[in-house]
Amino acid sequence: YFLDSHFPNLITMAGKIVVYGGRGALGSAVVKHFKDNQWWVGTVDLAANDAADLNIIVDKDADCATQAAVVIKSLSEALGEQGKIDAFINVAGGWAGGNAANDGFLGSCDLMWRQSVWSSVITAQAACKFLKEGGLVTLPGAQPAVQGTAGMIGYGMAKAAVHQLTQSLGDPKSGLPKDATTLALLPVTLDTPMNRKWMSKADFTTWTSLEFIAQMLEKWTKGEDRPVSGSLVQLITKDSVTELKLV
Repeated sequence: YFLDSHFPNLITMAGKIVVYGGRGALGSAVVKHFKDNQWWVGTVDLAANDAADLNIIVDKDADCATQAAVVIKSLSEALGEQGKIDAFINVAGGWAGGNAANDGFLGSCDLMWRQSVWSSVITAQAACKFLKEGGLVTLPGAQPAVQGTAGMIGYGMAKAAVHQLTQSLGDPKSGLPKDATTLALLPVTLDTPMNRKWMSKADFTTWTSLEFIAQMLEKWTKGEDRPVSGSLVQLITKDSVTELKLV
């Protein structure tokens, strides 16, 4: 794995966060927003984000336990014995379509599980070790997975597992530090360059902006307007205005 860590004068830092999936479109927006607001930011991904203070690179072909060991070891080395994180923000994951008759069904289920579920359970374990008391954990859910997703079964199945994990981590007996809050983000469609490319005729006013999410995450990290731990937070956007609806 590749580890690159440098700590600026932490007296000027607002706090420290880790973004899992920090190289993707949403992850990059979150990293930029927090860096612009004087936070120390670490990332976990398959490739580095040059804007981050720390990059932990995991091997996509390694199993879940091996990836977790890399993340835990790297954070331990970077943070030291007393170092703690204000928030673990997981925005990792991808999308794959297909029903059970699709030739690529098993492969898509495996990929979706690796991207969303593995990253989420690794985030949970890292948070148990490095999150501050009263800290925040967010995981990557999806609004369509609140119900059946026949046209994208692997995706819906993995996201539903993340929803269940979120609700479990919301329990005081979950193993997370005292007064920690765990939330899942359930967007419908994110306003990313790739989504605009592949769905160029869609109604963009129903898509949720990345900056809105980044701003919301910073508020939650600072303890402002947080929903109850274990909540599944649907992001419903209409006429370019996003409302939060809890499941």
